[in-house]
Amino acid sequence: MKYGLALAALSGWLMFSCSQPTQQPGSDISTDGAQILKGKKLFEQHCSTCHNFNQDAIGPNLSGLTRQVESAWIKSFIKNSAALIEAQDERALSVLAKYKSPMPAFPDFSDQDLDDLLSYLHTFETLPLEIVGDTTSNLIPERIQDSGIRLEVEFFAQLPPTDSVSPLAKMTKMEAIPGGERLFINDQRIGLYEIENQIPRLYLNLLENRPAMVSKPGWATGVGSFAFHPDFESNGLFYTSHTEPGGTAPSDFGFTDSLKVFMQWVLTEWKADNPQAKIFQGSSREILRIDNASQAHGMQELTFNPNSKKGDPDYGLLYVGFGDGGTAEKRFPEISNHKGSGVYGSILRIDPLGKDGINGQYGIPKINPFAEQKGNAGEIVAYGFRNPNRVFWDEKGNLHATDIGQHSIEEINRIEPGKFYGWPIREGTFTINPFGSFRSLYPLPADDEKYGVSYPLIQLEHDETVAIIGGYTLPYGPLEGKFVFGDIPSGRLFFADLSKSPNPLVQTWGVIHEGKEVNLKELFNTSRVDLKFGQDHSGLVYIMSKAEGKIYRIKRN
Repeated sequence: MKYGLALAALSGWLMFSCSQPTQQPGSDISTDGAQILKGKKLFEQHCSTCHNFNQDAIGPNLSGLTRQVESAWIKSFIKNSAALIEAQDERALSVLAKYKSPMPAFPDFSDQDLDDLLSYLHTFETLPLEIVGDTTSNLIPERIQDSGIRLEVEFFAQLPPTDSVSPLAKMTKMEAIPGGERLFINDQRIGLYEIENQIPRLYLNLLENRPAMVSKPGWATGVGSFAFHPDFESNGLFYTSHTEPGGTAPSDFGFTDSLKVFMQWVLTEWKADNPQAKIFQGSSREILRIDNASQAHGMQELTFNPNSKKGDPDYGLLYVGFGDGGTAEKRFPEISNHKGSGVYGSILRIDPLGKDGINGQYGIPKINPFAEQKGNAGEIVAYGFRNPNRVFWDEKGNLHATDIGQHSIEEINRIEPGKFYGWPIREGTFTINPFGSFRSLYPLPADDEKYGVSYPLIQLEHDETVAIIGGYTLPYGPLEGKFVFGDIPSGRLFFADLSKSPNPLVQTWGVIHEGKEVNLKELFNTSRVDLKFGQDHSGLVYIMSKAEGKIYRIKRN
């Protein structure tokens, strides 16, 4: 069916308005999610070869059509454009003049089909002014300045290779047991190591215990994160997240059948029979399983509040950073733009020892902002993130998250319960059309307040960094009290004083190794650093690279 041609003829709509509109265009269009998905299917079957919502193709850019032309006229034109032309409809005549031939009639389209299609078209807004078409357009004109600070690093440890080609070892996190000195690190391909006297020894072979685990494709699959319960030394409990192929087991959270489940993220509780043992022996149970549409943006952060003490409301509550699962890139932005009703693109907080969660394997803390609100996910602390890969607290107890952006902006957000942080309709302090080009950003609309977006504490453009990763607040040296973070691929290093809000100053710093200043590509002998940070019980901070599995320690000077 030449349905694309039917819509192609509508590019003249902006030249004319209805003579006497009876209502605001679009006000009669349904925003029901199921109806939008049906309309999306119709569009992809009949229209997508001629149209998109980013620019003119064979047919015109259709973004904003339903917001400027009343629904009745659009439906009439699709069903029988010739009748409108014969009736000397001014807009129809203009379309005919531009495209030179009349559109064939499509009387077989039902009223419901047309309603569904318009519901989908209505998700595309006309945006007033394009700022950027690529990452070289200087969205943020101020350049990040170098501080001149150089910190000395020393080789600390080498993880055993788990592959013969780079990345040799896929670590993402290194932290000490709460209140203890034992230091643990993960390799996404196999499990957890304990580092003792700078020698890593395998503590938990997760792959052996969970043979369905996969760590390919992508850099973000396998054992994504781990966290030890604050009472681990007495109760032996700790937690891991890992990936398994889509459909491995029934999920607790998923999405529409129209989108393929590529992987599943699994949250597991492990209980050591002897918490002091050097090799794990004990039991385990699955707490949560979430479907993912891609290999990216999943459960890449597990953590407990390190400042919380027994008796505090969030003591023993597990924070989980979960991204949008790649759903926005696959043109299903409604999955992550859920207004608190779903878990994607969110920071979650659960009671791993509770029982009132969706599957009875965890609890929903009453202090969570949506815990008592019907229709919302009680697990959520905050939402609107693309990939909250690091969740952390500053020295004053404020909660933050680093969020990897799509194409232009990286973010550090100060997290407040119940707030919406913009994705997928915002990237930094700019508007993004989740159905259009992800390379294009726009100014905030005049009615921005109605969207309720909380904007970043820090935003960096992609001419400075490509994918941000959070580190730790340094408790020593020239950067004492400063939060250090960096760019994952290049290893470029940044710091900021997060207490200086709003808009903390971001500067760069560097490292000295064996008396020579080097960048991290040189230090790790790689073109892609894949930077990660770690911290031990004494506060010493470490920088790590997956390329060779090497770990360096920032020295106290």
